[in-house]
Amino acid sequence: MQFGSQRILHAIDLDIHRGQTVAIIGESGCGKTVMLKLLIGLLRPTVGRVLFDGRVLVDLPEQELTKQRMRFGFLFQGAALFDSLSVYDNVAFGLRAQARPEREIETIVHQRLHEVGLPISVKEKKPAELSGGMKKRVGLARALALDPEVMLYDEPTTGLDPIMTDVINELILQTRKRRPITSVVVTHEMRTVNKCADRVVMFYPLSRLQTGENQILYDGTPEGLSHCQDARVRQFIEGEARDRLQELARQEGAP
Repeated sequence: MQFGSQRILHAIDLDIHRGQTVAIIGESGCGKTVMLKLLIGLLRPTVGRVLFDGRVLVDLPEQELTKQRMRFGFLFQGAALFDSLSVYDNVAFGLRAQARPEREIETIVHQRLHEVGLPISVKEKKPAELSGGMKKRVGLARALALDPEVMLYDEPTTGLDPIMTDVINELILQTRKRRPITSVVVTHEMRTVNKCADRVVMFYPLSRLQTGENQILYDGTPEGLSHCQDARVRQFIEGEARDRLQELARQEGAP
C-alpha cells in the first residue's frame, strides 16, 4: 500500500483466523491503522488483495460491500462519535440505517450501554459532556450494536489513565466471551497485548528496513515476545529509547 510515492505496507502476507484476537503493534507510522482500513475496505490496496470469507472486498459492488461492512465493528482511535447526536442516537445510528423498529432499537441500545458499564442515564448526554473513557465505551457500544462478527480496535486505550485502560481491556475480553467474534487490536499498550491477545504481529517502518527484509518482525504469542531475538522487537516491548535516539540523531545529522 502506498500514498503517492510513499510506501506504507509492502508484501504483507497475513491470515487472521476466525475467533482469534490479534494485536498489531509497532512504531507510529508503520502502517497499523492503514491495515485496519484495508481490512474493512475503506482503502483499496495499491498491489495485492484483501480477502474476507474468500471474497475480495473492494471488488464487490457498492451495495454488497456495504452489506459486508456491516459484519464489522470499528472502534476508532478517538471514538469518532457524532458530536451533534446524543449518546442514545450515536449507539442507535447503525440500527436506524437498517430500518429496525424503534422499540427494538431502544432495547439494543440499553443492552449495549449496560454491557460497556454505562448507566442508562447517560443516553441523553452529548459527546462533549463525556470523559475520554466514557467516549471510548460509547464508541464500543455503537460498534457492538449490530452484533459484528469482526471487531477492529484502533488504539482503544490511547489517552486513558491506567485504570480506564484496564476497563477497556476487560471490555475487549468480555466482548469475546459474550459472542463468537474475531478481533484485531492496533495498540502501543503492552498491557492490552498481554491481557487480550492470542496472537501478536509486529510491523516495522519500511523506511528503516534493509533491502529484502520482511516488514513483519514478529508473529506469535504474547508470551513469545520476551524470547524474541530481534533487538528491534525487544526495544519496542521494553520501551527502550536509547538506540532509537541515536538513530534519529544520525538521520538528522546531529553531532
